[in-house]
Amino acid sequence: MELFTPDFGLIFWMFVSFGILFLILWRFAWPVILKSIESRAELIDKGVEYAQNAQKQLENAHQQAQQYITEAQKKQAEMLREADKMKNQIIEEARSEAKKEAQKEMEQAKLSIQQQQKEAEEAFRLQVSDFALQIAQKVVKQEMTDTKAQTKLVDTLLDELESKN
Repeated sequence: MELFTPDFGLIFWMFVSFGILFLILWRFAWPVILKSIESRAELIDKGVEYAQNAQKQLENAHQQAQQYITEAQKKQAEMLREADKMKNQIIEEARSEAKKEAQKEMEQAKLSIQQQQKEAEEAFRLQVSDFALQIAQKVVKQEMTDTKAQTKLVDTLLDELESKN
């Protein structure tokens, strides 16, 4: 039973040793423990503050990224509009160039047709004049056998020449 009911001296020395231990801990260990707890609290506060700053920076970066994306989309739309304008302009230029080329070809074809027509008319005239000369030679040969017809032909030709001059 002695373990359950200690003597007064044991209790006294236990209180004294506890008091000395408490004073030593209060004097030397307690400030160190409080400093470490305060530094730990400051570290946690700085971590929270750093996390909040990081969150703000992340939000700002997200907003900037969104702005860049919208700006890039606007630029893309503008580039597409410009490309469409350029495409239409190129198509119009090609059409006008094709019309000019077609007009040139038509003019060249007309000139070629006119030249061929003139050449055909000239050839036709030459053939007609050849036939007429051949016919005239045959007629004149037959009429030239008679001297009266010869003098009559010469007189009419001379009269025609005089009337022309």
